[in-house]
Amino acid sequence: MEVFKKSTGRFLINTAEDAALALAGHIKKAGKAVDSVTPAGSLRRGKETVGDLDLLVTLADGFTSQKHVDALAEHILRFPDIDQKLAHGENKVSFTLTNGLQVDVRLLEKENFGAALMYFTGSKEHNVALRGRANEMGLTLNEYALATLKGEKRVGGRTEEEIYAKLKLDFVPPELRENTGEIAAAEQHKLPLLVALKDIKGDLQMHSTASDGKNSIEEMAEAARKLGHEYIAITDHSKAVTVANGLDEKRAVAHIKKIHSLSEEELGIRVLAGAEVDILKDGELDYSDEILAQLDVVVCSVHSYFNLDRAAMTERILAAIENPYTQIIAHPTGRLLLRRDAFDYDMEKVLDACAKHGVAMECNSYPDRLDLKDVYLRMCKERGVKVVISTDAHTTTNLSFIRYGVTLARRGWLEKKNVINTLPTDEFLAALRAKPGAGKHSTATPRKAAARH
Repeated sequence: MEVFKKSTGRFLINTAEDAALALAGHIKKAGKAVDSVTPAGSLRRGKETVGDLDLLVTLADGFTSQKHVDALAEHILRFPDIDQKLAHGENKVSFTLTNGLQVDVRLLEKENFGAALMYFTGSKEHNVALRGRANEMGLTLNEYALATLKGEKRVGGRTEEEIYAKLKLDFVPPELRENTGEIAAAEQHKLPLLVALKDIKGDLQMHSTASDGKNSIEEMAEAARKLGHEYIAITDHSKAVTVANGLDEKRAVAHIKKIHSLSEEELGIRVLAGAEVDILKDGELDYSDEILAQLDVVVCSVHSYFNLDRAAMTERILAAIENPYTQIIAHPTGRLLLRRDAFDYDMEKVLDACAKHGVAMECNSYPDRLDLKDVYLRMCKERGVKVVISTDAHTTTNLSFIRYGVTLARRGWLEKKNVINTLPTDEFLAALRAKPGAGKHSTATPRKAAARH
Protein backbone atom coordinates (compact mmCIF):
# COMPACT_ATOMS: atom_id res chain seq x y z
CA MET A 1 0.00 0.00 0.00
CA GLU A 2 2.87 2.38 0.86
CA VAL A 3 4.45 1.83 -2.57
CA PHE A 4 1.09 2.47 -4.24
CA LYS A 5 0.64 5.75 -2.33
CA LYS A 6 4.08 6.96 -3.38
CA SER A 7 3.58 5.90 -6.99
CA THR A 8 0.13 7.36 -7.66
CA GLY A 9 0.38 9.43 -10.80
CA ARG A 10 3.52 7.68 -12.08
CA PHE A 11 3.67 5.44 -15.15
CA LEU A 12 6.14 2.83 -16.40
CA ILE A 13 8.46 4.00 -19.16
CA ASN A 14 6.98 1.63 -21.76
CA THR A 15 3.46 2.95 -21.01
CA ALA A 16 4.65 6.52 -21.61
CA GLU A 17 6.62 5.50 -24.71
CA ASP A 18 3.61 3.69 -26.21
CA ALA A 19 1.44 6.77 -25.60
CA ALA A 20 4.07 9.03 -27.19
CA LEU A 21 4.27 6.83 -30.30
CA ALA A 22 0.49 6.64 -30.68
CA LEU A 23 0.11 10.41 -30.26
CA ALA A 24 2.96 11.14 -32.67
CA GLY A 25 1.30 8.92 -35.26
CA HIS A 26 -1.98 10.77 -34.81
CA ILE A 27 -0.37 14.23 -34.94
CA LYS A 28 1.51 13.44 -38.14
CA LYS A 29 -1.80 12.67 -39.82
CA ALA A 30 -2.37 16.43 -39.80
CA GLY A 31 -0.22 16.42 -42.92
CA LYS A 32 2.06 19.15 -44.20
CA ALA A 33 1.59 21.40 -41.15
CA VAL A 34 3.79 19.14 -38.98
CA ASP A 35 7.56 19.11 -39.38
CA SER A 36 8.44 16.85 -36.40
CA VAL A 37 7.09 15.39 -33.15
CA THR A 38 9.59 14.89 -30.32
CA PRO A 39 9.05 13.53 -26.79
CA ALA A 40 10.76 15.55 -24.06
CA GLY A 41 10.62 15.50 -20.26
CA SER A 42 11.44 12.48 -18.12
CA LEU A 43 10.68 10.09 -20.99
CA ARG A 44 13.51 11.58 -23.05
CA ARG A 45 15.82 11.46 -20.04
CA GLY A 46 14.97 7.77 -19.62
CA LYS A 47 13.66 8.04 -16.06
CA GLU A 48 12.39 4.74 -14.64
CA THR A 49 8.88 6.12 -14.28
CA VAL A 50 7.14 9.09 -15.89
CA GLY A 51 4.79 11.58 -14.24
CA ASP A 52 3.48 13.24 -17.38
CA LEU A 53 4.28 13.31 -21.08
CA ASP A 54 5.72 16.34 -22.89
CA LEU A 55 5.55 16.39 -26.70
CA LEU A 56 7.08 19.11 -28.85
CA VAL A 57 5.60 19.63 -32.31
CA THR A 58 7.55 21.79 -34.74
CA LEU A 59 5.51 23.57 -37.36
CA ALA A 60 6.42 23.31 -41.02
CA ASP A 61 7.39 26.44 -42.94
CA GLY A 62 4.28 28.26 -44.09
CA PHE A 63 2.11 26.80 -41.30
CA THR A 64 3.04 29.07 -38.39
CA SER A 65 0.06 31.44 -38.45
CA GLN A 66 -2.38 31.31 -35.55
CA LYS A 67 -5.02 29.93 -37.90
CA HIS A 68 -2.79 26.96 -38.77
CA VAL A 69 -1.78 26.49 -35.12
CA ASP A 70 -5.44 26.44 -34.01
CA ALA A 71 -6.34 23.93 -36.72
CA LEU A 72 -3.48 21.65 -35.65
CA ALA A 73 -4.50 21.94 -31.99
CA GLU A 74 -8.04 20.92 -32.89
CA HIS A 75 -6.70 17.92 -34.79
CA ILE A 76 -4.60 16.86 -31.79
CA LEU A 77 -7.60 17.06 -29.50
CA ARG A 78 -9.43 14.54 -31.69
CA PHE A 79 -7.03 11.81 -30.52
CA PRO A 80 -9.40 8.94 -29.56
CA ASP A 81 -7.79 8.06 -26.20
CA ILE A 82 -8.27 11.50 -24.63
CA ASP A 83 -10.25 11.34 -21.42
CA GLN A 84 -10.33 14.99 -20.38
CA LYS A 85 -9.22 18.24 -22.02
CA LEU A 86 -7.32 20.40 -19.53
CA ALA A 87 -6.08 23.43 -21.49
CA HIS A 88 -6.05 24.87 -24.99
CA GLY A 89 -3.84 27.95 -25.24
CA GLU A 90 -2.08 29.88 -27.97
CA ASN A 91 0.54 27.21 -28.65
CA LYS A 92 -0.22 24.45 -26.15
CA VAL A 93 -2.84 21.79 -25.55
CA SER A 94 -3.07 19.67 -22.41
CA PHE A 95 -5.22 16.65 -21.69
CA THR A 96 -5.34 13.38 -19.80
CA LEU A 97 -5.55 10.01 -21.49
CA THR A 98 -7.93 7.25 -20.49
CA ASN A 99 -5.13 5.59 -18.45
CA GLY A 100 -4.68 8.81 -16.41
CA LEU A 101 -1.44 10.01 -18.03
CA GLN A 102 -1.35 13.80 -18.49
CA VAL A 103 -0.01 15.03 -21.83
CA ASP A 104 1.23 18.53 -22.66
CA VAL A 105 1.73 19.23 -26.37
CA ARG A 106 3.57 22.39 -27.38
CA LEU A 107 3.49 23.79 -30.93
CA LEU A 108 6.73 25.50 -31.91
CA GLU A 109 8.47 27.29 -34.71
CA LYS A 110 11.65 25.59 -35.91
CA GLU A 111 13.95 28.38 -34.75
CA ASN A 112 12.88 27.80 -31.12
CA PHE A 113 13.02 24.02 -31.20
CA GLY A 114 16.44 23.53 -29.57
CA ALA A 115 15.73 25.91 -26.69
CA ALA A 116 12.30 24.38 -26.10
CA LEU A 117 13.64 20.81 -26.27
CA MET A 118 16.35 21.66 -23.74
CA TYR A 119 13.90 23.44 -21.43
CA PHE A 120 11.18 20.79 -21.51
CA THR A 121 13.60 17.83 -21.34
CA GLY A 122 14.97 19.08 -18.02
CA SER A 123 15.77 18.13 -15.40
CA LYS A 124 14.84 21.26 -13.50
CA GLU A 125 18.16 21.10 -11.65
CA HIS A 126 20.14 20.81 -14.90
CA ASN A 127 18.24 23.73 -16.41
CA VAL A 128 18.79 25.94 -13.36
CA ALA A 129 22.53 25.25 -13.54
CA LEU A 130 22.59 26.06 -17.27
CA ARG A 131 20.67 29.30 -16.76
CA GLY A 132 23.12 30.30 -14.03
CA ARG A 133 26.04 29.59 -16.34
CA ALA A 134 24.40 31.63 -19.11
CA ASN A 135 23.91 34.58 -16.77
CA GLU A 136 27.58 34.48 -15.75
CA MET A 137 28.44 34.74 -19.45
CA GLY A 138 26.14 37.75 -19.95
CA LEU A 139 23.42 35.63 -21.53
CA THR A 140 19.88 34.57 -20.73
CA LEU A 141 18.39 31.15 -21.51
CA ASN A 142 14.69 30.30 -21.67
CA GLU A 143 12.38 28.02 -23.62
CA TYR A 144 12.56 30.26 -26.70
CA ALA A 145 16.23 31.12 -27.13
CA LEU A 146 19.67 31.83 -25.77
CA ALA A 147 20.09 35.60 -25.93
CA THR A 148 22.25 38.43 -24.62
CA LEU A 149 21.21 39.91 -21.27
CA LYS A 150 21.66 43.40 -22.70
CA GLY A 151 19.44 44.05 -25.68
CA GLU A 152 18.18 40.43 -25.74
CA LYS A 153 19.95 39.71 -29.01
CA ARG A 154 19.33 36.13 -30.02
CA VAL A 155 22.50 33.99 -30.18
CA GLY A 156 21.04 30.46 -30.40
CA GLY A 157 17.97 28.30 -30.06
CA ARG A 158 17.41 26.21 -33.18
CA THR A 159 19.31 23.17 -31.81
CA GLU A 160 20.48 22.00 -28.40
CA GLU A 161 24.00 21.46 -29.79
CA GLU A 162 24.15 25.14 -30.73
CA ILE A 163 23.15 26.24 -27.22
CA TYR A 164 25.63 23.96 -25.43
CA ALA A 165 28.39 25.16 -27.77
CA LYS A 166 27.59 28.83 -27.06
CA LEU A 167 27.79 27.99 -23.34
CA LYS A 168 31.25 26.46 -23.98
CA LEU A 169 30.02 22.96 -23.12
CA ASP A 170 30.09 19.63 -24.93
CA PHE A 171 26.64 18.31 -25.79
CA VAL A 172 25.16 16.57 -22.73
CA PRO A 173 23.15 13.43 -23.57
CA PRO A 174 19.58 13.72 -22.19
CA GLU A 175 20.06 10.73 -19.84
CA LEU A 176 22.79 12.61 -17.93
CA ARG A 177 20.89 15.86 -17.36
CA GLU A 178 20.33 15.50 -13.62
CA ASN A 179 22.93 18.01 -12.30
CA THR A 180 25.12 15.23 -10.91
CA GLY A 181 28.41 16.38 -12.37
CA GLU A 182 27.58 16.39 -16.07
CA ILE A 183 28.05 20.15 -16.55
CA ALA A 184 31.58 20.14 -15.10
CA ALA A 185 32.37 17.07 -17.20
CA ALA A 186 31.00 18.79 -20.33
CA GLU A 187 33.14 21.85 -19.63
CA GLN A 188 36.28 19.73 -19.20
CA HIS A 189 35.52 17.47 -22.22
CA LYS A 190 35.25 14.52 -19.84
CA LEU A 191 31.72 13.28 -20.51
CA PRO A 192 31.57 9.49 -20.88
CA LEU A 193 31.08 7.96 -24.32
CA LEU A 194 27.87 6.23 -23.29
CA VAL A 195 27.00 2.66 -24.19
CA ALA A 196 24.52 2.46 -27.09
CA LEU A 197 21.96 -0.10 -28.19
CA LYS A 198 24.09 -0.99 -31.22
CA ASP A 199 26.89 -2.08 -28.85
CA ILE A 200 24.87 -4.94 -27.31
CA LYS A 201 25.82 -8.36 -28.69
CA GLY A 202 23.91 -10.72 -26.39
CA ASP A 203 21.10 -11.09 -23.87
CA LEU A 204 21.85 -13.04 -20.68
CA GLN A 205 18.48 -13.58 -19.05
CA MET A 206 15.39 -15.02 -20.68
CA HIS A 207 12.91 -17.81 -20.07
CA SER A 208 11.48 -20.52 -22.30
CA THR A 209 8.53 -22.88 -22.05
CA ALA A 210 10.73 -25.11 -19.88
CA SER A 211 9.81 -22.81 -16.95
CA ASP A 212 7.50 -19.80 -17.15
CA GLY A 213 8.31 -18.45 -20.63
CA LYS A 214 5.78 -18.42 -23.43
CA ASN A 215 8.07 -19.37 -26.33
CA SER A 216 10.44 -22.22 -27.18
CA ILE A 217 14.22 -21.94 -27.09
CA GLU A 218 14.29 -21.90 -30.88
CA GLU A 219 11.70 -19.11 -31.05
CA MET A 220 13.62 -17.00 -28.53
CA ALA A 221 16.83 -17.60 -30.48
CA GLU A 222 15.27 -16.56 -33.77
CA ALA A 223 13.76 -13.39 -32.29
CA ALA A 224 17.11 -12.47 -30.70
CA ARG A 225 18.92 -13.12 -33.98
CA LYS A 226 16.55 -10.73 -35.75
CA LEU A 227 17.48 -8.07 -33.18
CA GLY A 228 21.10 -8.51 -34.22
CA HIS A 229 22.33 -10.47 -31.19
CA GLU A 230 25.27 -12.86 -31.59
CA TYR A 231 24.36 -14.94 -28.53
CA ILE A 232 21.78 -15.48 -25.81
CA ALA A 233 21.61 -17.42 -22.58
CA ILE A 234 18.46 -19.39 -21.84
CA THR A 235 18.06 -19.03 -18.07
CA ASP A 236 15.00 -20.92 -16.94
CA HIS A 237 14.18 -20.94 -13.23
CA SER A 238 15.62 -23.35 -10.69
CA LYS A 239 13.44 -25.63 -8.58
CA ALA A 240 12.72 -23.26 -5.66
CA VAL A 241 10.48 -21.08 -7.84
CA THR A 242 7.62 -23.56 -8.01
CA VAL A 243 5.15 -20.92 -9.20
CA ALA A 244 7.37 -20.45 -12.28
CA ASN A 245 7.63 -24.22 -12.97
CA GLY A 246 11.28 -24.21 -11.86
CA LEU A 247 13.41 -27.11 -13.07
CA ASP A 248 14.55 -29.79 -10.63
CA GLU A 249 17.98 -31.38 -11.12
CA LYS A 250 16.77 -34.12 -13.46
CA ARG A 251 14.93 -31.68 -15.72
CA ALA A 252 17.84 -29.22 -15.53
CA VAL A 253 20.34 -31.81 -16.79
CA ALA A 254 18.08 -32.71 -19.73
CA HIS A 255 17.50 -29.01 -20.46
CA ILE A 256 21.24 -28.25 -20.47
CA LYS A 257 21.87 -31.19 -22.82
CA LYS A 258 19.16 -29.96 -25.17
CA ILE A 259 20.63 -26.45 -25.29
CA HIS A 260 24.14 -27.79 -25.89
CA SER A 261 22.82 -29.88 -28.79
CA LEU A 262 21.50 -26.82 -30.64
CA SER A 263 23.60 -25.87 -33.62
CA GLU A 264 24.86 -22.32 -33.94
CA GLU A 265 25.08 -22.84 -37.71
CA GLU A 266 21.42 -23.85 -37.99
CA LEU A 267 20.09 -21.17 -35.62
CA GLY A 268 22.38 -18.36 -36.76
CA ILE A 269 23.06 -17.46 -33.13
CA ARG A 270 24.95 -19.04 -30.21
CA VAL A 271 22.63 -20.34 -27.49
CA LEU A 272 24.29 -20.66 -24.08
CA ALA A 273 22.99 -22.97 -21.38
CA GLY A 274 22.16 -20.85 -18.38
CA ALA A 275 19.87 -20.91 -15.38
CA GLU A 276 18.33 -18.31 -13.10
CA VAL A 277 19.35 -19.99 -9.87
CA ASP A 278 17.61 -18.97 -6.67
CA ILE A 279 19.63 -17.55 -3.80
CA LEU A 280 18.07 -19.33 -0.82
CA LYS A 281 17.45 -17.71 2.56
CA ASP A 282 20.87 -18.69 3.91
CA GLY A 283 22.75 -17.63 0.76
CA GLU A 284 23.11 -21.14 -0.64
CA LEU A 285 22.31 -21.65 -4.32
CA ASP A 286 19.34 -23.74 -5.41
CA TYR A 287 21.38 -26.18 -7.53
CA SER A 288 24.22 -28.51 -6.59
CA ASP A 289 27.73 -27.68 -7.77
CA GLU A 290 27.47 -30.63 -10.15
CA ILE A 291 24.62 -28.91 -12.04
CA LEU A 292 26.21 -25.44 -11.80
CA ALA A 293 29.43 -26.81 -13.34
CA GLN A 294 27.52 -27.85 -16.48
CA LEU A 295 26.11 -24.38 -17.14
CA ASP A 296 27.71 -21.83 -19.46
CA VAL A 297 26.17 -18.92 -17.54
CA VAL A 298 25.09 -18.95 -13.88
CA VAL A 299 22.64 -16.14 -13.10
CA CYS A 300 21.62 -15.91 -9.43
CA SER A 301 18.71 -14.03 -7.93
CA VAL A 302 16.43 -13.60 -4.92
CA HIS A 303 12.76 -14.54 -5.25
CA SER A 304 11.84 -15.13 -1.58
CA TYR A 305 12.24 -13.78 1.96
CA PHE A 306 12.31 -10.17 0.77
CA ASN A 307 11.72 -8.86 4.29
CA LEU A 308 14.96 -10.02 5.89
CA ASP A 309 16.60 -7.21 7.84
CA ARG A 310 19.46 -5.26 6.27
CA ALA A 311 22.24 -7.25 7.95
CA ALA A 312 20.71 -10.65 7.14
CA MET A 313 20.00 -9.72 3.50
CA THR A 314 23.55 -8.37 3.13
CA GLU A 315 25.00 -11.64 4.48
CA ARG A 316 22.71 -13.64 2.21
CA ILE A 317 23.87 -11.81 -0.95
CA LEU A 318 27.52 -11.92 0.13
CA ALA A 319 27.29 -15.68 0.67
CA ALA A 320 25.94 -16.11 -2.86
CA ILE A 321 28.69 -13.92 -4.33
CA GLU A 322 31.34 -15.98 -2.53
CA ASN A 323 30.00 -19.18 -4.07
CA PRO A 324 32.59 -19.86 -6.81
CA TYR A 325 29.88 -20.73 -9.35
CA THR A 326 28.02 -17.42 -9.11
CA GLN A 327 28.69 -15.28 -12.17
CA ILE A 328 25.85 -12.74 -12.43
CA ILE A 329 23.46 -11.32 -9.82
CA ALA A 330 20.11 -10.69 -11.53
CA HIS A 331 17.62 -7.89 -10.73
CA PRO A 332 19.83 -7.18 -7.72
CA THR A 333 17.42 -5.24 -5.48
CA GLY A 334 14.22 -7.11 -6.31
CA ARG A 335 12.15 -4.00 -6.84
CA LEU A 336 8.98 -3.96 -8.94
CA LEU A 337 8.34 -0.38 -10.01
CA LEU A 338 5.11 1.11 -8.64
CA ARG A 339 4.42 -2.19 -6.83
CA ARG A 340 7.27 -3.33 -4.57
CA ASP A 341 10.17 -1.50 -2.94
CA ALA A 342 13.73 -2.76 -3.26
CA PHE A 343 14.88 -5.04 -0.48
CA ASP A 344 17.44 -3.54 1.83
CA TYR A 345 21.12 -4.43 2.02
CA ASP A 346 24.52 -2.77 2.17
CA MET A 347 25.10 -2.04 -1.52
CA GLU A 348 28.66 -0.82 -0.99
CA LYS A 349 29.69 -4.08 0.71
CA VAL A 350 27.98 -6.13 -1.98
CA LEU A 351 29.57 -4.22 -4.86
CA ASP A 352 32.98 -4.44 -3.22
CA ALA A 353 32.50 -8.23 -3.01
CA CYS A 354 31.45 -8.35 -6.68
CA ALA A 355 34.60 -6.46 -7.63
CA LYS A 356 36.74 -8.81 -5.54
CA HIS A 357 35.24 -12.04 -6.92
CA GLY A 358 34.58 -10.93 -10.52
CA VAL A 359 30.81 -11.27 -10.23
CA ALA A 360 28.76 -9.14 -12.65
CA MET A 361 25.70 -7.13 -11.71
CA GLU A 362 22.70 -7.23 -14.01
CA CYS A 363 21.01 -4.12 -15.35
CA ASN A 364 17.56 -5.65 -15.82
CA SER A 365 15.75 -4.09 -18.79
CA TYR A 366 12.23 -5.25 -17.97
CA PRO A 367 10.12 -2.06 -17.60
CA ASP A 368 8.60 -3.30 -14.33
CA ARG A 369 12.07 -3.71 -12.82
CA LEU A 370 14.81 -1.50 -14.36
CA ASP A 371 17.07 -2.85 -11.64
CA LEU A 372 19.85 -1.76 -10.83
CA LYS A 373 18.93 1.90 -10.64
CA ASP A 374 21.20 4.54 -12.13
CA VAL A 375 22.92 5.55 -8.87
CA TYR A 376 23.98 1.95 -8.20
CA LEU A 377 25.16 1.46 -11.79
CA ARG A 378 27.40 4.48 -11.37
CA MET A 379 28.75 2.88 -8.18
CA CYS A 380 29.49 -0.27 -10.21
CA LYS A 381 31.49 1.81 -12.68
CA GLU A 382 33.44 3.53 -9.92
CA ARG A 383 34.38 0.15 -8.38
CA GLY A 384 35.15 -1.66 -11.62
CA VAL A 385 32.21 -4.05 -11.19
CA LYS A 386 31.22 -5.71 -14.47
CA VAL A 387 27.67 -5.10 -15.70
CA VAL A 388 25.44 -7.09 -18.06
CA ILE A 389 22.31 -5.64 -19.64
CA SER A 390 19.61 -8.32 -19.95
CA THR A 391 15.88 -8.34 -20.62
CA ASP A 392 14.44 -11.05 -18.34
CA ALA A 393 12.25 -11.78 -21.38
CA HIS A 394 9.39 -14.24 -20.99
CA THR A 395 8.17 -13.87 -24.60
CA THR A 396 9.86 -13.10 -27.91
CA THR A 397 8.36 -9.60 -27.90
CA ASN A 398 10.01 -8.85 -24.52
CA LEU A 399 13.47 -9.13 -26.12
CA SER A 400 13.19 -5.61 -27.54
CA PHE A 401 13.04 -4.29 -23.95
CA ILE A 402 16.86 -4.34 -24.09
CA ARG A 403 16.61 -0.67 -25.16
CA TYR A 404 15.28 0.31 -21.72
CA GLY A 405 18.24 -1.37 -20.03
CA VAL A 406 20.63 0.49 -22.31
CA THR A 407 18.91 3.78 -21.44
CA LEU A 408 19.20 2.97 -17.73
CA ALA A 409 22.87 2.09 -18.16
CA ARG A 410 23.42 5.44 -19.89
CA ARG A 411 21.80 7.16 -16.92
CA GLY A 412 24.40 5.35 -14.80
CA TRP A 413 27.20 6.87 -16.92
CA LEU A 414 28.18 3.44 -18.26
CA GLU A 415 30.38 3.10 -21.32
CA LYS A 416 30.74 0.17 -23.68
CA LYS A 417 33.81 -1.04 -21.77
CA ASN A 418 31.77 -1.32 -18.53
CA VAL A 419 29.19 -3.71 -20.05
CA ILE A 420 30.54 -7.17 -20.82
CA ASN A 421 27.75 -8.27 -23.17
CA THR A 422 29.06 -5.72 -25.66
CA LEU A 423 31.83 -8.29 -26.25
CA PRO A 424 31.71 -11.04 -28.90
CA THR A 425 30.68 -14.48 -27.62
CA ASP A 426 34.02 -15.98 -26.67
CA GLU A 427 35.33 -12.73 -25.18
CA PHE A 428 32.13 -12.40 -23.17
CA LEU A 429 32.50 -15.93 -21.79
CA ALA A 430 36.12 -15.18 -20.90
CA ALA A 431 35.01 -12.01 -19.08
CA LEU A 432 32.64 -13.97 -16.84
CA ARG A 433 33.98 -15.23 -13.53
CA ALA A 434 35.82 -18.49 -14.16
CA LYS A 435 34.12 -21.41 -12.43
CA PRO A 436 36.04 -24.16 -10.59
CA GLY A 437 37.63 -26.41 -13.18
CA ALA A 438 37.46 -23.47 -15.64
CA GLY A 439 36.41 -25.79 -18.49
CA LYS A 440 33.27 -24.94 -20.44
CA HIS A 441 31.44 -27.98 -19.09
CA SER A 442 33.54 -28.63 -16.01
CA THR A 443 33.61 -32.06 -14.44
CA ALA A 444 35.39 -30.77 -11.35
CA THR A 445 34.59 -32.54 -8.11
CA PRO A 446 31.55 -30.72 -6.72
CA ARG A 447 31.99 -28.86 -3.48
CA LYS A 448 29.30 -27.28 -1.36
CA ALA A 449 29.98 -23.57 -0.83
CA ALA A 450 29.70 -22.84 2.85
CA ALA A 451 27.03 -20.36 3.79
CA ARG A 452 28.09 -17.34 5.78
CA HIS A 453 26.86 -17.11 9.35
